Amino acid sequence: MHAEHQDIGVSQVAAAIAEPARTKILCSLMDGHARTSTELAAVAEVSASTASAHLAKLKDLALVRLHVQGRHRYYSLADKRVAQALEALMVISQNAAPTFKAHTPDRLQFARTCYDHMAGTLAVMLHDRLLEAGWLVATDEQAYRLSDSGEAFFAGLGIEVEDLNALRRKFACPCLDWSMRRPHLGGSLGAALLQAALKRKWVTQDLDSRALALTAVGRKDIRAKFGIELPIESSQTKTSQPSAPPAGRDHV
Repeated sequence: MHAEHQDIGVSQVAAAIAEPARTKILCSLMDGHARTSTELAAVAEVSASTASAHLAKLKDLALVRLHVQGRHRYYSLADKRVAQALEALMVISQNAAPTFKAHTPDRLQFARTCYDHMAGTLAVMLHDRLLEAGWLVATDEQAYRLSDSGEAFFAGLGIEVEDLNALRRKFACPCLDWSMRRPHLGGSLGAALLQAALKRKWVTQDLDSRALALTAVGRKDIRAKFGIELPIESSQTKTSQPSAPPAGRDHV
């Protein structure tokens, strides 16, 4: 049964986290990022097999959700109600959530290509803003559509939405970002957005790397069009050699 169809109560979460390792696993996912079972095993300080057993139990209870990206598997909290119940229990127990830090080269962390679309911090921020503004609307767990205002917004970027709908691939969908462990925009719409960003010189692409560099024009235009302030990344002004991405690269 899907988590959104279940009534997640504090008592259900409390029963599930009676085991300390499960408490650590759930609390580490409260930042909204997805983790692999190996990473969660390290956070919970248990073996990989023990972590897998705990995750299976939590999945059966609809407290976590499994995301499959090719041969890679990631886990996140099932929905915000689980996080709210955990928060309530943490207030009572006054426990702090375990922290987890991903290790990703700075140049790839901020912005990079993910096959034919954009990934990294910048891509996740744009994805979140599209949803927040109501331009992008979730139809189910793996697809998006554009609202009327969203179609007008993308038309303003020179993107022909009707042409994208005619392509034999997903129009728009979430693609889990391996550095942020949150989704960025994939599908033909994500690819079109990257091409628009390159054409407008919002970002430039390294010849020998997947890394993308945000330009001054891009920072100004993105703030004006999307209404978001982008963080200043020191890596964007350096000419350091790019590092190779980890094996678990994002894709759609």
